[in-house]
Amino acid sequence: MRNIPFADVAIRVAAAIEQVNFDTSAPVMNRLVQILETEASPGGHLAMADIVENREIAAAERVPMCQDTGMVVVFAELGEDARVSDGSLRDAVTEGVRQAGRHGHLRNSVVREPLFERLNTGDNTPPIIHLDLVPGDGLRLRLIAKGFGAENMSWARVLTPGEGVEGVKREVVRCVEAAGPNACPPVVVGLGLGGTLEVAALLAKRALVREMGSRNPDTRYAALEDEILRLVNATGIGPQGWGGANTAMDVRIEYAPTHIAGLPIAVNLDCHLQRHTEIVF
Repeated sequence: MRNIPFADVAIRVAAAIEQVNFDTSAPVMNRLVQILETEASPGGHLAMADIVENREIAAAERVPMCQDTGMVVVFAELGEDARVSDGSLRDAVTEGVRQAGRHGHLRNSVVREPLFERLNTGDNTPPIIHLDLVPGDGLRLRLIAKGFGAENMSWARVLTPGEGVEGVKREVVRCVEAAGPNACPPVVVGLGLGGTLEVAALLAKRALVREMGSRNPDTRYAALEDEILRLVNATGIGPQGWGGANTAMDVRIEYAPTHIAGLPIAVNLDCHLQRHTEIVF
């Protein structure tokens, strides 16, 4: 049995959360610059210029790229022959989130319960943790700092199987059009298909932590990703809703087996920030 020290997990999680709030990964920055260079709409081009400049300032000044520093969501894969010593994995990740907020001066954006008092927890905890047990003695953490401008525009429902591919395309475009500028486009569209309602939603969120421009290994779904990207960009919403040919940066699909009677679908939008990273122990 391999022991992974509690403190090591907390320290690396804290560093990762600060990093994604201050620094833009190369694939995301390259895509932003590509959109800036190709966006013909005057309003859209101006919006992209501001977005790119904002990323550069955040990295240089070590300040958050957005006032909404997000709710931390973690996809954790823990080896069956590994454990976190001196505490639990959940507590170690939570401590990392707490340290990042304090050291990085990140806004506290989490409330203790959703409906009545909505009291702020004061340290941006707890994070959302999805845990899978896998073979081996390693630990892999994929983290995303998820802002709620885009999260608020996301949804899940169940289509009938007969609605098929055309129904999926219709619903994704409808979601993006309803979101308009509120999701801070150009967005990344995470699309989850199959499973049950909650599985589809989880798949959609998981799709958001894939690398920019990556495609589903199934060529049929890869082609659908490209087709939906084309359809979304044809809406003309454009960067920050100011019009243009770049409403979405990317579309990613994840799927799972499902029941013969249904076609669960979830759309999870992410804004242009795309604040995610991976830690491997």
